[in-house]
Amino acid sequence: MKDKTAVNLKFSLVSGILAGNKVAKVPQNGDFLQFAALCNLKGKNNMREDTIAAIATAAGEGGIGIIRISGDEALDILNKVFVPVSGKIKSRMMSYGHIIDSRTGKLIDEVMAVYMKGPHSYTTEDIVEIQCHGSSVSLRKILALVLSCGARLAERGEFTKRAFLNGRLDLSQAEAVIDLIRAKTDKTFDVALNQLEGIFSEKIKEIRADLVDVLVNLTVNIDYPDEDIEEMTYEKLEKSLQNIKSKIKKLLDTADTGRIIRDGLKVSIVGKPNVGKSSLMNAIMGENRAIVTDIPGTTRDTIEETVTVKNIPIVLTDTAGIHDTEDVIEQIGIEKSKESFNNSDLIIFVADASANLEDEDYEIIKYIGNRKSIVLLNKQDKGRKTTSSQISEILPQAAVIESSLIEGKGIDELGDVIEKLVYNGEVKQGDNILVTNVRHQNLLEEGYKCMNDALNMTEMRQPLEFIDIDVNRCYELLGEIIGETASDDIIDKVFERFCLGK
Repeated sequence: MKDKTAVNLKFSLVSGILAGNKVAKVPQNGDFLQFAALCNLKGKNNMREDTIAAIATAAGEGGIGIIRISGDEALDILNKVFVPVSGKIKSRMMSYGHIIDSRTGKLIDEVMAVYMKGPHSYTTEDIVEIQCHGSSVSLRKILALVLSCGARLAERGEFTKRAFLNGRLDLSQAEAVIDLIRAKTDKTFDVALNQLEGIFSEKIKEIRADLVDVLVNLTVNIDYPDEDIEEMTYEKLEKSLQNIKSKIKKLLDTADTGRIIRDGLKVSIVGKPNVGKSSLMNAIMGENRAIVTDIPGTTRDTIEETVTVKNIPIVLTDTAGIHDTEDVIEQIGIEKSKESFNNSDLIIFVADASANLEDEDYEIIKYIGNRKSIVLLNKQDKGRKTTSSQISEILPQAAVIESSLIEGKGIDELGDVIEKLVYNGEVKQGDNILVTNVRHQNLLEEGYKCMNDALNMTEMRQPLEFIDIDVNRCYELLGEIIGETASDDIIDKVFERFCLGK
């Protein structure tokens, strides 16, 4: 009797928590059907019934261009504009034919078209894609014809938004679509693909399931103390909360690396004039991007390029040499150098090993302070008046590399050091789960704080009602990551970042 009572009571409480009302109970008849319904309520009232269309390929010339149509009228619209050369249009089979304006009988383009019947499609609705020649004129004319036949121009990200509202993707998976499109390296692509496949979402759902267990036990002990159910002890509660806190912390520990993998490591090359900054940039880029001469002050402005080092995207900035000058143009360049310096994740300080450190070097060292940095002792081929040990005494936190850029020495080691700094010597490139999204990071940080507060109250043996508030808040915050508890405003802001046609 005790087991049956516990199961029924806990099942009712879980259903209530998922529905947003912790103390709600579901009727006894058809419990599991109603439980399933509760899990699928998200977004159903927000579904749009109209059919949308947009150009799904990037602007500019290309071999093909694609117009995408989604909604109940997708196939009807295709039949109005598309004349197949032979046969009948079948789901998931490509058809060859022509786009004809039925109002004038005019041929618009020779195309391939495919119809994908829902729910087995990207949006789970009926979808049509028309592949035409990649001319902006052809795309514009076909889209205009499709719109005249009853479709509405899609909003930014509306195709993916429908996939989310229809339950095919959760919110974090939808955000991964943007990262996948914008990926600049193999690693960026792999991380985004893993998130799209739901690896990150599953980890969030796992933590939320742990939170549900805690919430149910808390509620049972708070609201149903007379029921024949095992008592929640503070020792057991503390162990459960610590486990959840550790899982959140493990995710947060990947956030810095994840941001770099997604957005790129901002690296500034600094140093006094004529120490080899531009030579270093050219060596990393593998091309003569920056002008190199023996004349000091050749670089008068910042030069920014994106490059991949060890499969890490890097936003590399070659700065003007920081020094005193009366030249107005050079002064502007130096101010830009300082601005780039302040916004960087990593500083590469290039110094001349064949000469003693000068006042200008010490001024830059003062700017670096305790920031993450690498010192490249260049021009080793010309002598060694400044040594690694000297640099290590002045900048103990910096990695020091001895190099001779003219001989191609030090570049490989520089790549190894950058990789080690990015991954903190702990997170390996093969890791599947990285927090790459600032929105996710902020929510995880808030959730971590809630768990910390809940643990503190547990250790002080505070009333369970107080602990319950923080645990429930953490559950809601993690729900915002995958969209379970996200407001319409948050959802709208996420999809505003999408391009048209996706």
